[in-house]
This record gives sequence, C-alpha cells and structure tokens, in this order.
Amino acid sequence: MPANGLPFELGVDAHDAIQALTRAIRAEADGKELRKELAKNMREELKPAAAEAKSGIMAMSSAGPGTAPGLRSAVARKIRPEVKLGGNWSGARVKAFKTKNVRGFPNAPKRTNRARGWRHLVYGRADSWVTQHGKTDWFDHAMQGVGPNAKEAVEKAMENMARRLASRIG
Repeated sequence: MPANGLPFELGVDAHDAIQALTRAIRAEADGKELRKELAKNMREELKPAAAEAKSGIMAMSSAGPGTAPGLRSAVARKIRPEVKLGGNWSGARVKAFKTKNVRGFPNAPKRTNRARGWRHLVYGRADSWVTQHGKTDWFDHAMQGVGPNAKEAVEKAMENMARRLASRIG
C-alpha cells in the first residue's frame, strides 16, 4: 500500500489518477453506483466554473434586439460541466457545446471567444459580408479565475472516493 494509505497512488497526472480510481471502483461489487456518485460529485464541483463562464458570455455586448433567439443566452445554455470515467478520454472539464439551430451558427461558442471574430452575410444583402467580433477570450478569462479552484475541488472529490474505497479494504 502506498504511503498515503490509499490502495493506489493518486499521482500528479490527473488523467492517470482518474484511470486508477476508475479501475479501483470497477473492482468493487457496487462499482457502477460508485462511478455514478463520483461523476456526480465531480460535476457538482465544476458548477461554479460553468457559472463563471456563463456570466462571461452574458457580459458580451449586444448589437440590438432581434426576433431570433439571443445568441448570448443560447451559448450560455450550452455551457456545462462534463465528466467521463473510462473510455478513450477520462477527465472532468467545463465545455461549451455547439449551438445547433441558433441562427445557423453551430460554432458560436468558439467563434465568439476568438479575437479575429467571425464572418457572416448581412441580412437582406446576398453579396455583403461583414466580420463581427464577440467578447474576446470570454471563456478563457472566466476559467483563469476559477480554474485552479475547480481543479482542486475535483481532486478533492476524487480523494474522498479513494478514501471511501480504502476504508472498505482496510
């Protein structure tokens, strides 16, 4: 048993630690329920980071009222914490998913975040293109402030589950 008293080592690399924890959970009889609980706890710890990102996009200036659904609110609805345990990718992150069916602009989260903006046709003019700029790095700036805290909280949730497994063994 490693020096930390856990049945496995939670190393510096988060990906390896998540995989080790997932393997230990699978070895338990109620492993499926434990995995669900770990994923739920990790998502809960990421909710403040997602809320910060949502407020970042909502702070983007608006060009004015329109009849189409609001771009900012559509992007904000698509920002969610995501946790995957096992498979090709294991980890926890805050992700801005594509905005399908919003003004024909599925890549809105990515385009509004970048400095060079995005190009689109001017409504009513078939030959007139413009470049529009969003709030540069709204997602990146939001994650800078809460990123380290979110990472620490997710690691804490992993350690709590590891301690729970260790108490069953020893």
